[in-house]
Amino acid sequence: MNDGNELLYPREQFYARERRSVPAARRFAAQSLRCWGLADWARAADMSLCVSELATNALLHGVPPGRGFLLRLRYDGEVLRMEVHDSGPGAPTPTERPEDTDEGGRGLLLIEALADKWGVCERELGKVVWAEFVTDALADVQLV
Repeated sequence: MNDGNELLYPREQFYARERRSVPAARRFAAQSLRCWGLADWARAADMSLCVSELATNALLHGVPPGRGFLLRLRYDGEVLRMEVHDSGPGAPTPTERPEDTDEGGRGLLLIEALADKWGVCERELGKVVWAEFVTDALADVQLV
């Protein structure tokens, strides 16, 4: 059971430039939600999809060979924030309208649609792509 102090600290995990890092990041996010008492949160699936998209984008566009990315999750009792830190250049932008035949280009559009806020900030080497979800934990968590 969470004693309340954990809400003040981020949970973070580093991932190598490997395909298996995306499902591992989703598992880590689900574990974090359980830790914070949000396992039954109504928006958990949306958050998981956004973790997958941010991790995939980092692997495809932001992580040079030999490097990895950091997934940081923070929850303050009202807002859950996810951040993916990578060492790649540039700031991602959503594709306005990918072609129906395009296999990619929808990740940031999904994040834009599902998260309450999202953005990109620079860091000394690379960038941080983040998304936030307002939890309204008392209304969203189903008590058993």
